Amino acid sequence: MILCIDIGNTSCHYGIVDGQTVTDTGHFPTDGFRDGESKAFATLLEPLLNGVTGISFCSVVPAINAHLQASIRRFNLPIFHLTHTSCHGLDLAYPHPEEIGQDRLANAIAVQQYHGVPAIILDMGTAVTFDIITSAGYEGGIIAPGISIMTRYLHEQTALLPELSEADLLNVEGAIGKSTVHAMRLGVAVGFSGMVDALLARVLTELKVRGEAEPVVLSTGGSIANLTKDWADKSHFVEDLTLMGLAVAFARSM
Repeated sequence: MILCIDIGNTSCHYGIVDGQTVTDTGHFPTDGFRDGESKAFATLLEPLLNGVTGISFCSVVPAINAHLQASIRRFNLPIFHLTHTSCHGLDLAYPHPEEIGQDRLANAIAVQQYHGVPAIILDMGTAVTFDIITSAGYEGGIIAPGISIMTRYLHEQTALLPELSEADLLNVEGAIGKSTVHAMRLGVAVGFSGMVDALLARVLTELKVRGEAEPVVLSTGGSIANLTKDWADKSHFVEDLTLMGLAVAFARSM
């Protein structure tokens, strides 16, 4: 069993991974590390470590890494940091591999291990990322604004528009807004789903033109719930894909 930690822009997601089984998941605010509260994170993790044989992490916030490692070193377990130079078994068919987000590498490794290639991975977080893995390895992807960025930007850049919550964007009815909030809900919810659909269609077309086999399409991340149902049916949702990939990467490093 491996303790896997994914440090994102707003939240640190963690869990105990044993193959494709992920338990004891939780979140810790990334700002907690910036505020010098990394000891609190270690205290949170300590009760989960019975039977754990190692720790694997990735991070898209480099300034946090030293604080994280300082907090978990007390456990006296092997610590593995997934980067573009330590992603054993995954070829990087990408001109500047150091630019690839470490969470995206973890996702690619998990899909390669458990679902096969070619594959398209959609990760719905602060940003929406598409990652494409083929027999050549990790080829690249797409980065687009996530749904929280859309709602926050509308609110911050206008004088009268309120900030919507993600719950406001579920089950939006109709096609013509009958109030400001209804209009915003339609614009963001339907627009977000349409953006993702258009990006996926473009990738599928390119892979088909290249003669690739039909790819598996997987999705992960909390904002998947905000896609319209007809779109969500086009992918296979895997809740803790990044954590699974971190565990595989740890095993490959041994």
